[in-house]
Amino acid sequence: MIEKDLFEYLRESYYPDLVMAKSKISKWDCYSPKAYHRIELKCRKKHYGDLLIEKRKFDSMIEKCEDNLDIPYYINSTPEGIFRFNLYKVKPNWFIKKIRATTQFIDRTPIDKEIALLDVIDAEIL
Repeated sequence: MIEKDLFEYLRESYYPDLVMAKSKISKWDCYSPKAYHRIELKCRKKHYGDLLIEKRKFDSMIEKCEDNLDIPYYINSTPEGIFRFNLYKVKPNWFIKKIRATTQFIDRTPIDKEIALLDVIDAEIL
């Protein structure tokens, strides 16, 4: 599954009013005006019991949601399911790890990033 497919699935099954973020470099991918859900999407080709989130994205989502009275969600698809995390309810343990600068562009140079791993046990399964 790719993010476009996940977006379409969410719009058909959960959020009929779901819209994509206006900017391609936004810290979130989509938004439901009726539910007040601001959503970051990730699609993994392999299943992991812990799903990675970057602190800078987490912080940006929390800040924007607090400013707009939205609820921040992080939704991940893996071959074993779709997992939704309410970022107001998780307690991330942040640490620095050397990971690729980006997965979408040519530059895959490893850099230090502050990240946390969210256990799928703490997610709502969609």
